[in-house]
Amino acid sequence: MFNQLRTPFQYKKIINRHDIKNSARTVKGNQQTSNRSKTLARIFSYLLAYKVRLLFALCMVILSVGFSLLGPFLVGRAIDEYIMTKQTVGLLGLLIQLSAVYLVYSISLFLQNYTMIHVAHHAIFRMRADLFNHLHRLRVSYFDHRQHGELMSRVTNDIELVSATLSQSLIQILSSLLTLIGAVAVMLYLSPLLTLVTMITIPIMVLSIRWITRRTRKLFKDQQRVLGELNGFIEETISGQQIVRTFSQEKRVIRQFHEQSADLKGTAFWAQTYTGFIPKVMGFLNHLNFSVIAGVGGILALLGNAVTVGVIVVFAEYARQFTRPLNELANQFNLFLSAIAGAERVFEIMDEKEERDELDAMTIEKMEGKIEFKNVSFSYEKGAQTLVDVSFKASPGQTIALVGPTGAGKTTLIQLLARFYPLERGAILIDGTDITKVKRHSLLQQMGFVLQDAYLFHGTIRDNIRYGNFESSDKDVVEAAKRAFAHEFIMKLPGQYEFMLDQDGGGISQGQRQLLSIARALLSNPSILLLDEATSNIDTVSEIHIQRALQQLMEGRTCFIIAHRLNTIQQADQILVLNHGRIIERGNHQQLQEQQGFYADLFLSQTSEKRV
Repeated sequence: MFNQLRTPFQYKKIINRHDIKNSARTVKGNQQTSNRSKTLARIFSYLLAYKVRLLFALCMVILSVGFSLLGPFLVGRAIDEYIMTKQTVGLLGLLIQLSAVYLVYSISLFLQNYTMIHVAHHAIFRMRADLFNHLHRLRVSYFDHRQHGELMSRVTNDIELVSATLSQSLIQILSSLLTLIGAVAVMLYLSPLLTLVTMITIPIMVLSIRWITRRTRKLFKDQQRVLGELNGFIEETISGQQIVRTFSQEKRVIRQFHEQSADLKGTAFWAQTYTGFIPKVMGFLNHLNFSVIAGVGGILALLGNAVTVGVIVVFAEYARQFTRPLNELANQFNLFLSAIAGAERVFEIMDEKEERDELDAMTIEKMEGKIEFKNVSFSYEKGAQTLVDVSFKASPGQTIALVGPTGAGKTTLIQLLARFYPLERGAILIDGTDITKVKRHSLLQQMGFVLQDAYLFHGTIRDNIRYGNFESSDKDVVEAAKRAFAHEFIMKLPGQYEFMLDQDGGGISQGQRQLLSIARALLSNPSILLLDEATSNIDTVSEIHIQRALQQLMEGRTCFIIAHRLNTIQQADQILVLNHGRIIERGNHQQLQEQQGFYADLFLSQTSEKRV
C-alpha cells in the first residue's frame, strides 16, 4: 500500500515547490500568517453575534476546569488526612464534597458543549447564508472561468469543516489552556520541586508539536484545494455523462479521476499521518512524566517530609492534566488549521467584488421597449474584440433577428443588453435611458428569456412555470401553459401539473422542455423578449408547436431572436447580419435578398440543403 503513496517530500514538490522548512522565514510565510489572523478574526466576528451565549459557555468552561482541578486536590486530602492516618471521622463529608464536585463538573461540561454547539451552528448558518447570498451578487463573468463543482465544494465541504471545528475545537482549546494554567498553579502550590521535574518534558513536547504542525498546516490547506478540484471534476463528468459516452471517453475520464483522487489520497494520507504522530508522542511523554514523578516523588517521600504520598498521587493526576491539555491543544490546532484553510476558501469568494448598481440608478416599472445600441464595443479578453462599434435601433414591438456565423457576437449582444457584462465603449439605451442608470433587478424583470437549452429545476411542472412569477395563481399558470401550447402534453402526464421533473427537466422531451420555458416567460409578462436559438435542437414537428407558442409570446413585445434557421425569421422587422463582431448587413428579409450579399448566400445555401 505504501509504495502507491508519494512521500510527503515527493508530494510537496508536486503540489508546491516551496520548501516547508523555510516557508515561515519568507515574506510569503509572513503574509500567510497575516491572512490566517484575518481569517480567524472574521470567523470570530460571526461568533460574537451571540455574545451572551458565548459568555455563558465561557463561564461553564471556567467552572468545569475549576472543578476538574478541585477533584484531585480533594483526593489527595483524603489520602493524607484519612487513609494514611486511618481516621474515618469526616471522611464521609469529604466523599460527599467529592461527589458534588464531579456532579457540578459533569453538568457544566454538558452545558458548555450544548451552548457552544448552539452558537457554532447559528454562526455557520449566517456564514453559509452570507456566502450563498454573495454568490448571487457576483458578476456572471465570475462563473465563466470556475468549475461549478469546485464552488459547490466551498459552500458545502469547506463550510462544514469550519462548523465541525467551531463546535468542538474552540471550547476544547479554551478548556485546555485554562486547565494547563490551573494545573501549573496548583502544582507549584503543592511542590515547586516536583513541578520543576514535571517541566523537563516541556521542551520535547514543544519541539515535537512544532515539527508536526509546520508540516500539517500546508497539507491541510492543499487537501481542501485538491478536494474542491476533485468535486469540480466529478460534477462536470456527471453533468456531461452523455458526451462522455458519446465520444467513448470513459477510460480517459476514469484515468483522470484516479489521478486526481490519488493526489487527494496523498495529501490526506500525509496530513493524517503527521497528525497521528501527536497522540503517540504525547502518550510516550505522559508515561515518561508519570515515571519521573513517581520515582522522584518516592525518593523525596523516603528521604524526608518534602512531599507526602497524597501529594505524589495528586501530582501524578495533575501531571496527566498538565500533559493532556498540551496533547489536546496540538490535536485541536491541526483541526483549527484545517478549518482556517476551509474558511480562507469561503472568504475568498466573499471578498470578490459584488455587482452593484450605480448610485443614481433608477427603478423602471414598465418599459415601452425602445432599444438603441450606440457604438458598442466589447471583449471578453484583452486583444480579442467580440463586438466592434455596433449601432442600431429597435422600435417598441419590433422583432430584431440576429444572424451570423458562430462567434460573430450574437449571444454577446443579448448578454450586454441584459447587463450580464459591462460595456467597454458605447452605450445601450432603453426608452431613451442608459441601461447603466437602471437597476439590474428592475431591468431583468422587464425581460423574458427563452434559451437554446431550456433549463428546468427539480420540482413539479407547476413550480417550474411559476418560476417566471411566483406571485401568480394556479389559474395563471394553466393559462400560460395553454398559450404556450404546453397544456395538452401536460394533461397526459401522470400527475399532470404536479408531475415531478428530474434535474434539468429530465422526464420529458427537449421540445416539451422548450414549451415549458416559453410558458414560464409568458407568465413573467416581459416587455422585451430575448430568444437564443430557441428552436435549434428541436425536430420539425416540435418546431411547429414551438413557433406557434413563440408567436403568442412575441405579440406586442420588442423581440431579439438569434437563429441559424433563416426560415424562422423571415417575418422579422429588422435582420442584423454580424460577422467578426461587426454588423455587415441590415434590413428585412426582402431587402437583404435583394442586396445579394452574405445573408442572401446563407439563405440560398440553407434552401439548397433542404431541397437535397
